[in-house]
Amino acid sequence: MNKRDYYEILGVSKTATDEEIKRAFRKLAKTYHPDNKQTGDEAKFKEVGEAYAILSDPTKRRQYDQFGHQAFTNNGGANYSGFSAEDIDLGDILNDIFGGNFGGFGSGFSGFGGSSRGNSKRPRKGEDSLVNVNLTFEEAAFGCKKTITLDLNEKCSKCDGAGGFKETTCKTCNGSGRIISEQRSLFGVFQTQTTCTECGGSGRTFKDTCTECNGRGNVRKKKDLEVTIPEGIDTGYQLRISGKGSAGVNGGPNGDIYLEFKVREHELFTREDEDVILRVPLNIAEAMLGCKKEIPTLTGNVILEVKPGTQSNDKVKLKGKGVKKVNGIGKGNMFVIFDVIIPNKLSMAQKRLVKELQETDLEDASEFKVFKKYL
Repeated sequence: MNKRDYYEILGVSKTATDEEIKRAFRKLAKTYHPDNKQTGDEAKFKEVGEAYAILSDPTKRRQYDQFGHQAFTNNGGANYSGFSAEDIDLGDILNDIFGGNFGGFGSGFSGFGGSSRGNSKRPRKGEDSLVNVNLTFEEAAFGCKKTITLDLNEKCSKCDGAGGFKETTCKTCNGSGRIISEQRSLFGVFQTQTTCTECGGSGRTFKDTCTECNGRGNVRKKKDLEVTIPEGIDTGYQLRISGKGSAGVNGGPNGDIYLEFKVREHELFTREDEDVILRVPLNIAEAMLGCKKEIPTLTGNVILEVKPGTQSNDKVKLKGKGVKKVNGIGKGNMFVIFDVIIPNKLSMAQKRLVKELQETDLEDASEFKVFKKYL
């Protein structure tokens, strides 16, 4: 079944700012939260939660704008991010938005498979990273190897990612990671759960905090990564490198790295998908009489036969001289477009020749016949 558009679900435009998206979600979350006895709707609450989880994340929003829902399905190809609605913990989202107090509503709703306690001890995937990569025209066409440098969170080797030593159960929350309190609202008395500030929601503390990571469990490090760029990349294409991003939390998997490419313009060649375009200048004699013309291609120079009477914008196709489709078979074509150049200055001898050409009878040409009809 086709899903509704995420922008439509939140009631915002595709150019909405982060603040507009957050504001729309805040309003809808209050309206549809299951604890709201008047307008609560669990299905719609899940729907707006999923929409917000995508559109509030810059990487996922960019993928969604480019590929739609297909970007988050198994057949989404190279752009599949591994995202699932099961990854969403609406408790965490609501706590981030409302600061642990979402309009007096209780947090007994489990969201998309997330814990009703918003359990911070569950394994969580590490941060994804987006890296912009500049390529020359040739690098994009033929593929290449690139070394990129990133700042990534890596598991602390001193404490093995724990954050400290001599682990004990947090005395403030008794290991739950949450502080539960009651409050009154227009809808009655509801329980509110907030993240324990003592243990940060982990449910555990340490007698000795790790001095290497200051209790975080990970450290920020620069990392060089050599990547292979496939043939046929073009501006705007994204390549996902799975599991090479920042370290996960509580034993969760590493995040992913997304490479987004920008291809520099070439002095001669331009691209239209897998086809390469080359404009070739001809002087008047070459165009009128025809000639053999040496032209460059991506794979070396070739001799092209120019037919007599060639006009500006006439086009010739060179089959298979284009760019390979990314991860595909075969190549595009190269199209040569001719530009007949009119000289600005002529010698006296050249002028005499042109005046002789002026006597050429073109009355039978179709262009002249149509033109004369309006004289």
